[in-house]
Parts: sequence; structure tokens; C-alpha cells
Amino acid sequence: MIGLRPARRDTVVALGAHCDDIAIGAGASLLTLCRARPGLRVDALVLSGGGTEREQEERAALAAFCPGAELSLTLLKIPDGRLPAHWDEAKNALEDLRRRAANPDLIFAPWRGDAHQDHRGLAELVPTVWRDHLTLGYEIVKWDGDLGRPAVHQPVSDEVAEAKVRLLAEHYPSQRHRPWYDREAFLGLARIRGIECGARYAEAFHTDKLTIDLGG
Repeated sequence: MIGLRPARRDTVVALGAHCDDIAIGAGASLLTLCRARPGLRVDALVLSGGGTEREQEERAALAAFCPGAELSLTLLKIPDGRLPAHWDEAKNALEDLRRRAANPDLIFAPWRGDAHQDHRGLAELVPTVWRDHLTLGYEIVKWDGDLGRPAVHQPVSDEVAEAKVRLLAEHYPSQRHRPWYDREAFLGLARIRGIECGARYAEAFHTDKLTIDLGG
């Protein structure tokens, strides 16, 4: 079982290439974590959507997904699908966040096997900024068929799974027209990941490196 460190203020970093990435990939885990640890600090960075209607969606959504947390959210204006051409801007934003959230207990980010160039590019940047921190790479179902075999599972209650689906529908009206953006897709994947870990529902993550302390 992975846990945050006791006797200190817990800090989580959440990274997304686009508005809704964090909520889709780790929304249930954030809900579970923030409910269990009131006062948790969540530093979130999203690389696109700043200054658009999607910024308001993201701010309202992450506030709902992080109840009771001290939430800080920064949104950039990198165009969707153009992260490789804005590599320096993205890298600098991560470095700035690193200075503010120097030693987070946990990082949520896309995983390197994601087929979307923006997701994958962000995932590749993360270990160049945070080298010794637990990073969980979340998954986003889409037409690319790029779902892998994640090794880390966070079981979530039926209520949290339903809350995630409800909040996604409520806070991102700009995405409702997408054929994959629906209740069946989100709950279906959560059900599959739940089967893999002996739960009803779960979110699953990839990690490149995990340090354990068997004598601690």
C-alpha cells in the first residue's frame, strides 16, 4: 500500500496537457485523497486553455474534485496539439512549479505511452524536473487505442466513481459532443481496472520507478 508521509503537510502536484485531463485521469483518486486528508495542498498546472471558456470549466471542476484542499491552479495558453513546438514554455512552467512545490509527496501526470503528442510530451518532461518523486501516470481513454497495462491501482467506492462521472458531465459542457465523453466510457474503464485489483471500481496508473522501504 502506498501512503503519504505522516506528521507533515501533504502536497500533491497534478499536471495536465489540457483542461479535463487531470479530472478524467485522476479525478476519483483526487476525490478520495482530498476527502481523507483535509487541508491537503494541490498544486495543479495545465498547459493549455488559459484565457478561454475552458479555463473557467477547469477552475470549477478541480475545485469540485479537490474538496477541502488548498488548491493552486495555473493554466498556460499553449495551443492544443502543439506542445512539441512550445517545449521551452512547458519546461519553464514545470520548473516554476518545481520552485513552488519543491518536494511533493505525489505527482499525477500523463503516462509516456499515451499516443497524444501533448500528453506524451508532458509525461517526458516530468522526470527532467522531479527526479526522486513518486509519479503516477494516468490514462485517458480515446480513439487511439493506447490503453496499456498499468501496475498501480487505486480502488474507489461506488459513490466516488459516480461522483467522478457526474462532475465530469457537470463541469465540462464543451466536451459533451465528443463520442467518447460519456458515462459508459468512464465507468466502463473504472470497472475493468476494478476487476484487475479485486474492487468494484478503480483508477489505474503507470509508474516508471517506485522506491520502497521495507525496514521503515
